[in-house]
Amino acid sequence: MTETVLAGTLVEICLEDVGGARLAAEAGADAVEVCAGLADGGTTPTLGFVRHCAREAPDLEIRVLVRSRSGDFVHAPQDVEVMVADIEAVRQAADPGTRLGFVIGTLEPEGGVDVAAVRRLVAACDDVPVTFHKAFDSVPDKLAGLGLLGDLGISRVLTSGGAGPAVDHLPLLAELVARAGADVRVAVGGGVRPDNVAQVVAATGAREVHLRAPGPVTSAGVSAGYDDGRRSVTSAAVLAEVMAALGR
Repeated sequence: MTETVLAGTLVEICLEDVGGARLAAEAGADAVEVCAGLADGGTTPTLGFVRHCAREAPDLEIRVLVRSRSGDFVHAPQDVEVMVADIEAVRQAADPGTRLGFVIGTLEPEGGVDVAAVRRLVAACDDVPVTFHKAFDSVPDKLAGLGLLGDLGISRVLTSGGAGPAVDHLPLLAELVARAGADVRVAVGGGVRPDNVAQVVAATGAREVHLRAPGPVTSAGVSAGYDDGRRSVTSAAVLAEVMAALGR
C-alpha cells in the first residue's frame, strides 16, 4: 500500500477529557467521538462537554456517543426513550454550524440488530449522520448485518470484526470494507495503536480508523480515595505517533 493511500486514511479520536478535542484537531484528526465513562465502555456525555468539544475543534465532525448505561447492548424500552431524549437534547443544544454526528448501537438478546430500536434512534437523529458502534462486533452474520444497517439509515459502522482487537480479524474486516458501499462506510477500531495502524489499514483497505490516544497525568491534588493519583487523558505525543505512522 502506497504512502499516499495511508495518508488519505481518516482518523477519529475517541475521548472524554476536556481539552482533548483541541489536541486532536491540532494533530490533524478528522473527527472525534465524544464520550463519558470510557472505563465502562462509554456512555452519553454531558451537553456541556459536547459544546466544549465543538468549540475547541470547530473544523472536526463531533460524533456524540448515545448510550444510556454501561453493560450489554440489549436495551429496554426505557433505555431507548432516554437515548432518544439525549439525541433531541444534543441537537437542540449544539451551536449552529457544528458538524454533528451520532453514535448508537442496540441489539437483540441473540446478538442481531434490534431493528425497531435502531429505526427509532435513526429517526430521532433526522438528517445527522449516524454511526453504529462496536455493538456490531456481536452481530453473528456481519456481512448481512452491514446491509441491514445501511437499509436502516446507518451511514457508518465501527468494528474490530469480532471480540478482541482488530488485528485478530483482518480478513473479515477486509471483506466488510470491500462489501461496504457509498451508503454505509466501515471504520476499523479496537486495539488500533501507533505501532499497528499502518498494518491494519494495509491489510483491510480501511479508509477510516478509530482509536483512543491515551496518556497518564498526575492528579492535581490529594483526594480521599476517589482516585489512584493519576488519570488518563488524550496525549499529544500519541496523536503525533498515529499521524506519523500514517504519513500525515
